This record gives sequence, C-alpha cells and structure tokens, in this order.
Amino acid sequence: MAHQNASGTASSLTRPGQSNSTGDARALYLKLFSGEMFKGFQNNAIARDLVMKRTLKNGKSLQFIYTGHTTAEFHTPGKPILGNSDGAPPVAEKTITCDDLLISSAFVYELDETLAHYELRGEISKKIGYALAQKYDRLIFRSIAKGARIASPITKANFIEPGGTQIQVGAGSDADDALNAGKLVTAFYDAAAALDEKGVSTDGRVGILNPRQYYALIQEVGENGLVNRDEQGTSRQKGNGVVEIAGIKIYKSMNAPFFSKYGTKYAPSSSPTAGTDPATLDPGNTGSFVAEATEDARASVTGLNNNYGNATSFANTCGLIFQKEAAGVVEAIGPQVQVTSGDVSVVYQGDVILGRLAMGADFLNPAACVELFAGTTTKPAKFGDTYPGNTATS
Repeated sequence: MAHQNASGTASSLTRPGQSNSTGDARALYLKLFSGEMFKGFQNNAIARDLVMKRTLKNGKSLQFIYTGHTTAEFHTPGKPILGNSDGAPPVAEKTITCDDLLISSAFVYELDETLAHYELRGEISKKIGYALAQKYDRLIFRSIAKGARIASPITKANFIEPGGTQIQVGAGSDADDALNAGKLVTAFYDAAAALDEKGVSTDGRVGILNPRQYYALIQEVGENGLVNRDEQGTSRQKGNGVVEIAGIKIYKSMNAPFFSKYGTKYAPSSSPTAGTDPATLDPGNTGSFVAEATEDARASVTGLNNNYGNATSFANTCGLIFQKEAAGVVEAIGPQVQVTSGDVSVVYQGDVILGRLAMGADFLNPAACVELFAGTTTKPAKFGDTYPGNTATS
C-alpha cells in the first residue's frame, strides 16, 4: 500500500514509462510515426521538356546541322539554272557529346529496413531522383547561358547568321535591378524584340527566373505589363508557366545560375557589395543545399565531355530567356533506378538503390538564347567551344 510522505506525494508510485524506475518518466512510451516525411529541398525538373531532346544509341555523340540563309535572284533567259552563284545556303555542324554516367546511390541495410516503422526505399528513391533531376536542369541552363554569349557557327561572308543575345536588367552597376519587377519586364520585352528580329519562332519561348524574381513580378501582375492578368490564386503563384510577358512563359527554378549561385544569392551583410550582391537578406537556417555555388563544370573536369563553364562564369547572370531550339540534350541512358537483389543482397545483407543517367547538353541555336545580367555594364564573357565565331575556351 502506498503512503504519502510529508510533502503529500506518493512514496511508491509505479511509473511504467521509466526505464528501471529511473530517469524520464516517458522514456519507454511508443513514439508514433506521423505518416509524413519532410521532403527537404525538392525541385521539379523543368528544363528537359523545354529544349530539344534526342536519344543517343550506338555512338558517343549526336550531330546537329545548321543551315544558313540563301538569296533569291532573277533568271536570265537562256541561262541554265545550276544553283546560286554564291553557293548558299552555308552549312555548319554542332556536335553534342554524352557525358560520363551520372549516378546517385544509397545502401539500405536489411535489418534497418526491418526495424524501421516507415517505408525507406520509396523515400530514398525519390531523393535520388531529385538529385539527378537537379543536375540535369543545371547543365541545361548553363548551356543556354553559354549560347547567349556567342556568335553563330555559320560565318560565311555575307551569310553570317544571328548569334546569342545578352540583355542588361536596369542600368549601371546596381545588382538590385535583378529583383526590380519593372526593370525585369522591360528586359523581357527587349528580349522578345531581339528574338523577333533574329527570326526566332514565337512557339516555345520561355523565361527562367529565381523564386524571388518571380514573386516580385506577380506582386505587380496588374500594373507591369504581364499578359496573363486574369490568372489568380495558386495557379499564378506556383510558377509553372501560366504567367507570360510578351508571349514568353515564365518559370521559376532554383537551378538557374544567379550571381554565381544556383537559384538565390543572399547578401553577406546589410550593405551588399555593389555589382555582385543583390539586397536579399539570408532568412537563416538555409542548410547546405540552398544557394549552392556554381561549380567548375568545364570539359576538363572528370566525367564531363562538354564545357558548361567555370565556377566564375555566372557572376552576373540573373535569368534566362530562350526558345526550344536554344539547347539540345542527348540521352544515352534516361533517368532510371536500379536495385540489387539475389546473391548480392545475401552477401551484404542489404540492397544498393542506384539512380543513373547518361546525358550531355549544349547550345544549339545561339539566336534562340538570351541571358539576363545585372550588377555590371560589361556583358559576361563567352566560354566553351573554339571556332571562328567563338574563341574563348575557359
């Protein structure tokens, strides 16, 4: 029988939640699983469907052909017609090589899987898929920026085709212009006009901005010249291309280069450095996967056979506008997940979940590529392939 002590509390109270009657009174109680997993940093891959995609089989690269303009002339009676005397149209080629196999994997120990009260493999497979999709988008966006900085590969005298376009957002060296809705809209209209002038189709034109730029635009959707002014609510705010400027569908992505970072660059202090740091304060607790720096992805880097630029190539890039012909992707192995089984599983008492992808990307039609830049009056320098219209190799 329990007795009360001098303070009025029970002196022999049984606490079934304690371990060996000591410590936390709730230590042994079951921790129920909520049925939800916090997904962490996730982004939908969008670039794959916005450019030219081809499947690569029985070869290491895929050839694309450029055909330039030709001329019209009046026929002289009695003169045989054997083709234009200038030999037009000129032709050039573009070759996109497949990079090495891109993988993401995890080992799942069978005992851990047995003891876990939530489904492990599905979540791990999703995270692997996200990692591959993120890399996929980043390489394509870098290729479009590359194309925006160069002349056309067709360089025949009097038949030079239009090349890429670089448009400054705002004026001067204020990086904050990249987040100014009015100046972004002006840049979009300038880009649309440039694409029209260079003979680029209006079909499939898109723009890629980072989330803060996109939200700056839709906050003023009724005043700043956006076409889809009737779009309201969540459809407009999701950033899935329902808002347009000058016929250019706008998407938001954390995988587009933005002032040497992917997606977002936060100011290091309340007084950001002019030209490099837009006044975007760090919200805190961003972890390791937000505002990642653009890495060195030149062809000299192990695993890469295409030149996607150096880490410093995108110091002032703040958006992309392009048409479907701007870039091409060749896939030797499409995104897929493999899981070990059989003897391998027996030997290691677990399975490896592997995501893999073999692809390569590069610009196709430079005229269809537009790069937005801010924080400087100097256009970002070209990089990559060497040919008559482009001599930079960094």
